[in-house]
Amino acid sequence: MNSKRAMAQLLKHLTGLGVTHLPKVEVQVRRVAAEAARAAAPAEVPAAAGARRAVKPSAGTGGAAVVQPLRRIPGLEGVDGAGGVRRPGALPEIERVLSGPLETAGQRQDAACAVAQLVAGCRRCSELADRRTQTVFGAGSLTAEIMFIGEAPGQDEDEQGVPFVGAAGQLLAKIIGACRLRREDLYICNVLRCRPPGNRTPTPQEAANCREFLDAQIQIVRPKYIVCWGAVAAQNLLGVTTPISKLRGRLFEYQGAVVLATYHPSYLLRTPAAKKDVWEDMKLLMRQRGVELV
Repeated sequence: MNSKRAMAQLLKHLTGLGVTHLPKVEVQVRRVAAEAARAAAPAEVPAAAGARRAVKPSAGTGGAAVVQPLRRIPGLEGVDGAGGVRRPGALPEIERVLSGPLETAGQRQDAACAVAQLVAGCRRCSELADRRTQTVFGAGSLTAEIMFIGEAPGQDEDEQGVPFVGAAGQLLAKIIGACRLRREDLYICNVLRCRPPGNRTPTPQEAANCREFLDAQIQIVRPKYIVCWGAVAAQNLLGVTTPISKLRGRLFEYQGAVVLATYHPSYLLRTPAAKKDVWEDMKLLMRQRGVELV
């Protein structure tokens, strides 16, 4: 897809979200020096004691939260010898965006628009870039307390440019309502911003290529809570290979946010019996916010 068509689709999507202007951003993709990359590399998650201080149980929860301190995904800091995954050089344009003020809703909107422009022109994954209709950046409130992270856009998302709008998105909407939340009060994005062919699972390299954009969204929104929907989201965010069945039902800490991992809505469509597990997970998350669900 040529750059003019990509920009036209991006502008149409942003207009639909109520964006009225875009900041001027010089888009120039290049690698930065190794020293700069190391300086920007994420730090290790705090030790166990610090992590537990970051998550305080709400009144009446009956005990302290279970929080497991974890490291970031190894492949993002260089070459993963086991899988050969390499993180692309950081984009200085994103570093400049994130170095500016991000306190007000307007400042965060400007920052998100700038990053979205960079995403729209991204070709790090040539197979995905050649096949996509458009990139799917994210949707929702940039001051949200809760961020949802999914796997990758599907066909409906690729066509509409909005995450979670297909059958899985309809089920997610019911879960959101049952939790006494509204979609517009959340921020929703994916590990990938392009649809993989045939909705296949993203490769580790594709996830590494897109990780800079996910990190930028997290820094812009600054959520207090993150819900990872499915193994791809949880394993990539937390940097583990643990099955989702063993990650769910527990709380983790990531950059000051409480992280909950649970089954993806598409899995629930295939395995309805797992809905009860997701409901228990969401009750655990909401309990941390002082909301009791029955």
